[in-house]
Amino acid sequence: MSRFILASQSPRRQELIGYILSDYEVIVSDVEETLPDGIAPEEVPAYLAGVKAQAVAKDHPDDVVIGADTVVILDGEVLGKPKDQDDAFRMLRALSGKAHTVITGCAIIQNGRMTTFADHTRVEFYPLSDREILEYIATGEPFDKAGAYGIQGKGSVLVKRIEGDFFNVMGLPVARLKREMECVGALSKL
Repeated sequence: MSRFILASQSPRRQELIGYILSDYEVIVSDVEETLPDGIAPEEVPAYLAGVKAQAVAKDHPDDVVIGADTVVILDGEVLGKPKDQDDAFRMLRALSGKAHTVITGCAIIQNGRMTTFADHTRVEFYPLSDREILEYIATGEPFDKAGAYGIQGKGSVLVKRIEGDFFNVMGLPVARLKREMECVGALSKL
């Protein structure tokens, strides 16, 4: 019997997939997240989600494997996870008072076939003082998150408005993923 496997170590994704599946396993891929030359920033999340899912699916060909990746894009630049405090400050300073796009790419692999999609959410930050940014960085929250913030945590006080799926910004567009899983027949295994 097939199992559902989430190819992600993100605690947020593990929580969110529970809104769709009551029984799943987590197997983290150990692939190097390298990008092909010339890939557009908007294509990065779905591409990396596919790479992660494929790495796990090769050892679990009879299971349904779900991969995901989230990026923050500001003025055409992909903001990943900050390397250190200075990098977090740079990202948050750049996001201050501006709107950016959060894209989460998802991949579903079942019976050797892969389906990918990406969901986009527009997020606007309030203007931030240096003090606000440093206080937020001191919480430690920015360091494992794309764009150096978590909308579901203390970073919520930075956000003025969003247009789109809140859960997408957390790292998994739950409603759309459920519908995509239904389209490919993955949920008929429940």
